[in-house]
Amino acid sequence: MRYYIADCHFYHKNLLTEMDNRDFKSVEQMNEVMIEKWNKKVHARDEVVILGDLSLGNGKETNEILCRLKGRLCLIRGNHDERYLRDKDFDASRFEWIKDYAEIHDNKRKIVLMHYPVFCYNGQFRRGADGTPLTYMLHGHIHKSEDQVLVDRFCAETRAMMRKSAHQETAQPVPCQMINCFCMYSDYTPLTLEEWVECDQKRRGTADQSNTVLCALDMISDDFMSDDCNQWWHLE
Repeated sequence: MRYYIADCHFYHKNLLTEMDNRDFKSVEQMNEVMIEKWNKKVHARDEVVILGDLSLGNGKETNEILCRLKGRLCLIRGNHDERYLRDKDFDASRFEWIKDYAEIHDNKRKIVLMHYPVFCYNGQFRRGADGTPLTYMLHGHIHKSEDQVLVDRFCAETRAMMRKSAHQETAQPVPCQMINCFCMYSDYTPLTLEEWVECDQKRRGTADQSNTVLCALDMISDDFMSDDCNQWWHLE
């Protein structure tokens, strides 16, 4: 079995009170909970692709975390991994490979892997005869931030585009599949590709509903702020 996860940020204390506002009393508690959830899902022979920012600890601290995590581990390098990777006390042998970018296959589907979201990734237009996407772009980095909103908008607009390939008689929507494997989306648990697809669909559905409500409220607000509306509102 192969799993994916991004942005665990072991030892990153600031994420308890800033950006993520993770619901832990201490960084030690966060580390223990994430290790427990990881090992409850992953077995020794399973492969886990870490999509960057595993740890903010030093070499020794990160070695201790890696020794406790189950599975065969592979690392896509993130912007916060350099601290332990460059530490002379770090033992990189726990990773089967360390790369900045990779393309692999998972159950007959192509997977593009990078810490940062890749717009217009290799294979973005590919779909099967039944219309299912054949290529997925898995990433991390953006957490649950404003950048996530931008990525979601790009995906929605790209999926709305119609494209005809040389092997198709009619144009079809572009199957853009950019999935943020942020650990908080999966409750700090590594997930399979299928599980991430389902998780992403549920998250986007909730986000789309929220955006619809916000857009409606903005339109109502704009109407009531218009001159005509203000004149009507103040009629006696």
